[in-house]
Amino acid sequence: MATMVFVNFPVTDVKRSTEFYEKLGFKKNQDFSTDETSSMVWDDNFWIMLLNHAFYSKFIKDKTIADTKTTSATLIAFSLDSAEAVKKFGETAKANGGDFYKVDMGISEDQMFGLEVQDPDGNSLEPTWMQM
Repeated sequence: MATMVFVNFPVTDVKRSTEFYEKLGFKKNQDFSTDETSSMVWDDNFWIMLLNHAFYSKFIKDKTIADTKTTSATLIAFSLDSAEAVKKFGETAKANGGDFYKVDMGISEDQMFGLEVQDPDGNSLEPTWMQM
């Protein structure tokens, strides 16, 4: 069995965040979604769980939720099929309340291309394509 990765993001508005991730190409899994959380599926192995702050707080004991608009918490990288797919992902994010930027890593675009994409709450994703 392949390993599955479940990324948990704290969000201020589950409905807004669900709509944002659906526009990026994620599908909502109703079986694992409630009013407090949306289970967003990219493929069989990569899911993002969107949790409202009250629900997310149950999992972090005495810690506070980082303001990911001003503080980096994680960078979640995942692969896409092409540099064009990465660019489309970033543009779709920006058109729907998120943002993106490119970090110059000194590697030619025909070898590797990635973007830093933020959702409306500032959670970070790194869609990346690499020539294998």
